[in-house]
Amino acid sequence: MERIVVIDFGGQYNQLIARRVRELGVYSELLPRDASESRIRGEGLSGIILTGGPDSVYDPEAKRCPGYIFEMGVPVLGICYGMQYIVHIFGGTIEAGHREYADTPIEMGDHPLLQGMDAGYVWMNHNDSVVKLPAGFAAIAKTAHCIAAYANDEKRLYGIQFHAEVAHTPKGILVFENFLRNICRCQCTYRPENLAEELIDQIRRQVGPHGRVLGALSGGVDSTVAAALVHRAIGERLSCVFVDHGLLRQNEAEEVTAFYREQLGLNLTAVDAKARFLGKLAGVSEPEQKRKIIGTEFVRVFEEETRKLKTEEDWYLLQGTIYPDVIESGTDASAKIKSHHNVGGLPKDMGFAGLVEPLRMLFKDEVRALGESIGIPHDLVWRQPFPGPGLAVRVLGDITEEKLEILRQSDAILRQEIDRAGLKESIWQYFTVFTGVRSVGVMGDQRTYDYAIGVRAVTSTDAMTVEWAELPYPVLRRISSRIIAEVPHVNRVVYDITSKPPGTIEWE
Repeated sequence: MERIVVIDFGGQYNQLIARRVRELGVYSELLPRDASESRIRGEGLSGIILTGGPDSVYDPEAKRCPGYIFEMGVPVLGICYGMQYIVHIFGGTIEAGHREYADTPIEMGDHPLLQGMDAGYVWMNHNDSVVKLPAGFAAIAKTAHCIAAYANDEKRLYGIQFHAEVAHTPKGILVFENFLRNICRCQCTYRPENLAEELIDQIRRQVGPHGRVLGALSGGVDSTVAAALVHRAIGERLSCVFVDHGLLRQNEAEEVTAFYREQLGLNLTAVDAKARFLGKLAGVSEPEQKRKIIGTEFVRVFEEETRKLKTEEDWYLLQGTIYPDVIESGTDASAKIKSHHNVGGLPKDMGFAGLVEPLRMLFKDEVRALGESIGIPHDLVWRQPFPGPGLAVRVLGDITEEKLEILRQSDAILRQEIDRAGLKESIWQYFTVFTGVRSVGVMGDQRTYDYAIGVRAVTSTDAMTVEWAELPYPVLRRISSRIIAEVPHVNRVVYDITSKPPGTIEWE
């Protein structure tokens, strides 16, 4: 399989680079700078991309990568810091100043890397600039203040100062397509829906002929697809557990358990742990502490269920971890955005032989494509994403039964109105938030002092960046009117119009 390695220098858009490559039909991995040579070289290596980052190449503490990367004979594309890094190590000159941010006018030259790109604007975000190229390098694009792109066809080294991976660069995707097809000579045949048999084989090798797996099911597409793959790999040696932690949406526990048992035919144990989880969370308001408590309790429940099975075989824990979970939980080069209970938030003493995470390297839309390819019903595949900590991260502050019930009712109304408007598959994610804010209102000719509910709806392809959804005003009006009229103790509804970045999808 063709493969592009993306070396992570800590830039905020690095995950998008890997995503764009996969969109174009080539498998990609975002790897740390200190990844082993065998992992970088790996089977099918077709090219390498060096990402942006916050450092200056002249800083003694600036991030570096192994020199052998430039001696492997595969094309290397540097973006922003990656571009400057190549220039620096090959003897060119980078200077501070002439900073460029946001939309920047550019002149494009004639080169296969820029085929189809028009002179106009690109998205820039840099403090340092390339002012002199090394011998053998030629400028192929420029702005008023810097060399914006270069090529060394003999050494197969290329660089762009602008960020082609973001939507703000018109036709930026063409840079990646040109790099893959014109420079790396990739056939671009990667499709996530074709991965099923390979992933099933990997599961069999990991678990072995006698190992057993405890499937941690949430009802979401990630854990469902993961469980379906494991079930195909090892059959009855998969036992699934669904935990009702008291933080689910309205009627969710009943709907999910029925689906798993009746449609997927899984061996499922449903655990009522509402009192246990809510007791642990009582009085806790700090978001990261909530996540850690929930993650720990999840694993403890699974350990207990495993012991009840009373078998001597090695047991593995199945999780629906996907690539954005891994990336957002931080690397040596990039910052942690938030912790995920299934990435680094697990207790060290889990009591399992290991983790089975067949979707760990896939983005959400890839998981959906894979799920449909193995026969999971469309409605389930396109079910709204739901965070592992459930409604705990949608109740700001401490958690009580009253707040959860207000949130469940308001969320149900939102989902009904989105469905009624025919928008449920065009919007990536939508939910309500218990803000904890109380405000003055007038209802029934009387003064009220009740809660404000937040509504969040976003569009995205991969959950790494999102835009707020421009819901039609009549839909927003119905949502607001119904929540205020039907949900006790709510007198105000607000709509969140924050993109990611700077925000995240969830509020906590």
